[in-house]
Amino acid sequence: MTSLPISLSPPSAACPSAAPASVLVVDDDVMVLQALEMLLEEHGFQVHTAVDGIHGLRQYRRHRPDVVLTDIIMPEKEGIALIRDLRHEFPSAKIVAMSGGGRIGNSDYVTIAMALGANVGLHKPFDDDELVDTLRMLLGRAKAGAQASAA
Repeated sequence: MTSLPISLSPPSAACPSAAPASVLVVDDDVMVLQALEMLLEEHGFQVHTAVDGIHGLRQYRRHRPDVVLTDIIMPEKEGIALIRDLRHEFPSAKIVAMSGGGRIGNSDYVTIAMALGANVGLHKPFDDDELVDTLRMLLGRAKAGAQASAA
């Protein structure tokens, strides 16, 4: 497991002038899940978690988060199935797929996840900056935080 230092910027940077963006993190590795939850909360995100795709879909329906960050290889219901179901039921969902490895023939899981509807794919291990910047990009927010809305 990669270490996830929590020292990038102050918590208010994720969204200083509006309600915090919400992220649903889906991963069967509880240590990764907790580390990501802690990291994202430190950056001002509201975080919901799930340990597999079945619970992830339930959490999405319940909380309607702004972004889903899902592992791909999980028991019960894999991330690929979760992405497919989210795309079917919630076509505008913002989805980041992540995988620690594995290949299917000549394709990797992240490439397949993106072909099935993930907006972005990340290969584990990724660094904190890459993850936070990716989430902010999907949310349309600048690196230093939310862009001021045009008034």
